[in-house]
Parts: sequence; C-alpha cells; structure tokens
Amino acid sequence: MNAKKTQIEPFIFHTLNGLLMIAVAVVTLYPFLNTFAVSLNAGNDTIRGGIYLWPRIWTDQNYRAVFANGNILNAFWVSVARTVLATVLSLFLTSMLAYTLSRKDYILRKPITILVVLTMYFSAGLIPTYFLMKDLHLLNNFLVYIVPGLVSAFNMIVIRTYIQTLPEGLIESAKIDGAGDFRTFISIILPLCQPVLATVALFVAVGQWNSWFDTFLYASSKQELSTLQFELMKLLSSSMNLNSSAAVSSGADPNAAAQNMVTPVSIRAAITIVASLPILVVYPFLQKYFVHGLQLGSVKE
Repeated sequence: MNAKKTQIEPFIFHTLNGLLMIAVAVVTLYPFLNTFAVSLNAGNDTIRGGIYLWPRIWTDQNYRAVFANGNILNAFWVSVARTVLATVLSLFLTSMLAYTLSRKDYILRKPITILVVLTMYFSAGLIPTYFLMKDLHLLNNFLVYIVPGLVSAFNMIVIRTYIQTLPEGLIESAKIDGAGDFRTFISIILPLCQPVLATVALFVAVGQWNSWFDTFLYASSKQELSTLQFELMKLLSSSMNLNSSAAVSSGADPNAAAQNMVTPVSIRAAITIVASLPILVVYPFLQKYFVHGLQLGSVKE
C-alpha cells in the first residue's frame, strides 16, 4: 500500500505542476498572440471585437501603413546603434566601477558607494537635466543617447554583489603572478561575470531600445537622429488621420475596402509587434544566463 502511495504522489504532483505551467504559458503568450492577430486583421473589422488568436479578415495594410513612413529604416538603424553602443559601454564602465567598489582595500569604497546609491533616490529634475545636456553640447547629438546612461547605480550594485561572491583567492593569485588591477579585471573578473553581465545587458538593451522620450527632448529637431520608437510614437499619435489616406477602396468590393482600412487599434497592434520583435529575437540567447545571473547578483546587503 505504501509503495503504491509512493508512486501515485509524484505522478499527481508532476501532473498538477505540468497543468499549472501550461496555464501560466497560455496566460503569458495570449496577449502577444492576440496583438499579432489584431495586427493582421482589417482595421474596421477589428472595431467589431471578437479577435482572439486568429484574424477574421487577413490584411497586411497595418504593416504597410507603419513602413510607409520613409524615416522608419533610418530610425531603425539609429535605434540599433544606440542600443549596441550604450549596452557595451555601459556594461564595461559599470562593471569596472563595480569591481573597484568591491575591493575592501580601496579606502574610498564606502563614500563613493554612498554617492552612487544616492543617485537612485534623488534627481535634479527634467529642466536642470535639459540645461545640463545643453551645456555639454549634447543637444541634437548622437552621444545624448549614450553618455547620460553610461553608469547605472542599480546595475553597479547587482554586478558588485556578484563579484563579491567570487573566490578572493583568484584575485590574490593573479596579483602574485604580477597582474595589475586592470589586467585582473579584464582577464579574470569579466569572464567569470558572464551570467550577471548578460542579465544587466538585457536590462540596458531593453531600456535603450524602448526609449523615445530622450529623442523627443534632446534630438527631435534633427531627423537623422530620430529613433524607431519615436517614429512609431509619432505614427501612433497621428493614426486618427490614417483612415483618409489608407482606406482606399478598389471597386465596389466591401472586402477590398475593409482590407485597405486602418484604425488606431490595428496600427497600435502592428507598432507593438514591430517594436518588440528585435528584443524577442535577442532574448533567447541571453535567457540561459538570466536566471543564474539574477540569483547570484541579487542584492543581499
């Protein structure tokens, strides 16, 4: 009797656990799949509602309306450039600061840590920040996307905590072999910090890719510096006027007219897919590091 009970209990647990995970997966995936279905459905038909996982009237007009903007391609490459450069530079400088503040023999470790942490809670505000960017000659300059976010206090704490979990003997042995702090950082610390660096890279990349407000504030008057998110935001803001230009009927066929109609709801869905697809492509490559790095680099102090 006990043997049968021992065999049944794991079966029940794994079955319930599997059903629970399937339910979580469905709840997680449904909003994205629904948005994808709406983006492929005719705009005026979407207004009726009832679109769940499959379009009723298939059309690519929503995506045509998004990519009809001639600035989209250039804005896409600007967003890619800012995301890649900002992520690489931010990781390097933030991890360098984290390594420095993790060293117990550094006499300014505590005061600098306090100053860095204070920036998480206190900000000068929007107007002083704008004048600072102006005084630094960063207005309408590509560097305005890179310089202000080079070092993040939160990311520094995450990386520093991870570094503190590494064996101290590794650093001591490197110093015995004649390696300086910079050589130790490059050759030993950075390779061992791949999990937490991948986690922080995802944070920084997503933030840079989704950012549009800094373009609006600091570079809106220079079209060459416009980012993808800013262009999509402008398109969404003007989507109320898209019907007059995009709803073109080919003859008397009502289905053809429906396929050429776009609405704010359908445009919003297409914009969401276009904006999120690049990050969804990158995420699987970083996922294997994400949980491990976040657990080991979590704040424990």
